[in-house]
Amino acid sequence: MSNVSNHVSNKIKSTTDIKIFKVVSYIVIIFFSLYCFLPFLMVVSSSFTDEQQIINHGYSFLPLKPSLSAYTTAFKYPMEILSAYGVTIFVTAVGTSLAVFLMSMTAYVVSLRSNRWGNAYSFFMYITTLFSGGLVPWYILMVKYLHMQDKIYALIIPNLFGVFYILILKGFMRGIPDSLAESAKIDGANDFTIFLKIIFPMAKPAVATITLMVALGYWNDWYLCMLFIQDTHLQNLQHFLYTLISSQEAIKNLVLANSNVNISVSIPAESMKMAMTVIATGPILLLYPLIQKYFVKGLTLGAVKG
Repeated sequence: MSNVSNHVSNKIKSTTDIKIFKVVSYIVIIFFSLYCFLPFLMVVSSSFTDEQQIINHGYSFLPLKPSLSAYTTAFKYPMEILSAYGVTIFVTAVGTSLAVFLMSMTAYVVSLRSNRWGNAYSFFMYITTLFSGGLVPWYILMVKYLHMQDKIYALIIPNLFGVFYILILKGFMRGIPDSLAESAKIDGANDFTIFLKIIFPMAKPAVATITLMVALGYWNDWYLCMLFIQDTHLQNLQHFLYTLISSQEAIKNLVLANSNVNISVSIPAESMKMAMTVIATGPILLLYPLIQKYFVKGLTLGAVKG
């Protein structure tokens, strides 16, 4: 009888502990969700707030005096923004596709246990993350010898390979059973066919995770554009917005472009910074829901299986 009562009490205690754990977990998750969401809410709210209201009272989570002046100013001459959007979308789409495909192939080659030089290649690639030739020699190589000045591929090629991403993919592909590739070889498949038909589809969680990271890198990049692009038609979105919000004079020139009227124009500088942030981050937010299920799996690549 005592054993039954002890079993019941232990079960009740276990159930209570689980409930307490869930309550604490939900509280922590809600707290960190708000911690991440509130800054974005402030950015969106400030982009719809009157400029004078921000100057007088600072930023707020709700627009006390709503205004569309920031967006009206930003899109007064929309061709520059649309052109920058087009360049960024092209670079992100092409660069991400090439980078993920090439890094996946590289990871597959170094992950093969039959490749006795695989670990040596991995170590060589890792060394490149610790040492570099420096910015000046790299710039001279890119501009003088590779002729990448004012070329669209100057925004793509430098970011095609990321050693950290290759090592992540290598670790995931090492977990795929060798018997699958061996069976395919017996059926006459070559290494490239095995990679395309077996390894790459099975590595979807890792590939999706890397795809999101690489796409974010291409979308948010402004540094390469600053270094290699002088043609305004090849300017990407981030560098274009960086130029606008870093220089009041650049904003005034944009608003007064092609204007023969010499008047004093009030530029909503503070609210426009927030509007530019919304314009830049809005489209990339749509990418996450498309690969969310794979991304969640990719975060547990190193988890211990029971």
